[in-house]
Amino acid sequence: MENIKHLTSEQITQDLFPRKFGKLGMLWTGILLLVAALGLYAYYRQLRYGLIVTNMRDYVSWGIYISNFVFFVAISLVGSLITAVFRLTKVEWSTPLTRIAEIIAVSAIVFASLIIVIDMGRPERFMNLALHGRIQSPIMWDVIVICTYFFISILLLYFPLLPDLQIMLKYKEKSSNALNKLYRFQGSFWKGTPEQFKISDRAINILCILIVPVAFSIHTVTSWLFATTYRPGWDSTNFGAYFISGAFLVGSGAVVVAMYVFRKAYQLENYITEKHFEKMGRVVVLLALLYLYFNINEYLVPAFKMKKAEEVHLMGLFSGEFAPLFWTAIMIGMIIPIFVLIFKSGRKPLPMFIVGCMVVLGAWFKRYLIVTPTLLHPFLPMQDVPASYHHYFPSWEEWAIAGGSMAGVLLVITFFVRIYPIIPIHETIEENEKHTQNQD
Repeated sequence: MENIKHLTSEQITQDLFPRKFGKLGMLWTGILLLVAALGLYAYYRQLRYGLIVTNMRDYVSWGIYISNFVFFVAISLVGSLITAVFRLTKVEWSTPLTRIAEIIAVSAIVFASLIIVIDMGRPERFMNLALHGRIQSPIMWDVIVICTYFFISILLLYFPLLPDLQIMLKYKEKSSNALNKLYRFQGSFWKGTPEQFKISDRAINILCILIVPVAFSIHTVTSWLFATTYRPGWDSTNFGAYFISGAFLVGSGAVVVAMYVFRKAYQLENYITEKHFEKMGRVVVLLALLYLYFNINEYLVPAFKMKKAEEVHLMGLFSGEFAPLFWTAIMIGMIIPIFVLIFKSGRKPLPMFIVGCMVVLGAWFKRYLIVTPTLLHPFLPMQDVPASYHHYFPSWEEWAIAGGSMAGVLLVITFFVRIYPIIPIHETIEENEKHTQNQD
């Protein structure tokens, strides 16, 4: 907090208050809306004509949709975990990052849920999960943990927001009437009394404790969807830890990217400082090393034994049609970030932003590689099927829907930043005052 000790509470409020979009913000929002609209049109075509508009067939029956699902679940995992761990351990420097992580978590888990419905082809059949669900099915476990995680994440985002709603109502002239009505609806009961703060702090601590096992469960159960399916490349007892370590890495990379973008767009250099990038850089390099370890473990053991079905799958990754994508994912998702971030100069804001983008992109490639090559190499060889069944590349409708879901996540984050402070105002003022008192 040493970087803002010279700022008054009034100045902090002014700096962190939500702002209207400028020309660049309007352009960004317009592009996202266009991409989302194209995705909606592609989904309309899928509903009208069926899944035949995709290139998914009997073998590759998941494709890019489930790749996106696993990617969104991965990003959402670390958002709330970062918040929970930082709050429980009272890490002061984390204050500017907690809400960024929370909104990434909420927006990603929303679209992870939606992409599952899209993948079903017949969305009305989703009700069958409630009417005829079987608790023995890992799919049912996934639905339960995703719903639980979503509601805890919403509450973990909402409770720390309450003092900021009171501050924004105090400065209602800065906001439109519509936004002021929204703030009153969401936080009119909040008076900022010591009793309310005591209840809120206790509730936040309980949520932070609850969300740790739930967050681990959501990605472990997602990994079990694969590991309990009899396919080469998925028959692994390592999948739970493998998925969780990868989720920690991509989630941290997404937070770093968001830190840099918000810092530049809203001139938050006094609040998101080089110190934050330095510390997050150390976190990312540690997580990259951890994920690299689980990758080596995941591929070394089956490669050593080279059972026939596993051999076909692994050779497709190491030197076959998926090799360029596989080695690109390994290099940009783990190897290069490690070599960049072990040096202090690599933990500056701009290099961290570039590394964060590489980590996120490499993570998406990795999720695609977890799904597609395995489905193309079943234990029973493909026989008497059309040539197209031996290969998979998404149709334009699939790309449009996947892109639309990505745009949807970014739109949720974009509109949140327009409506609410992306850095907690009340917590920042409180920590600044404590720091000033300690200096005196």
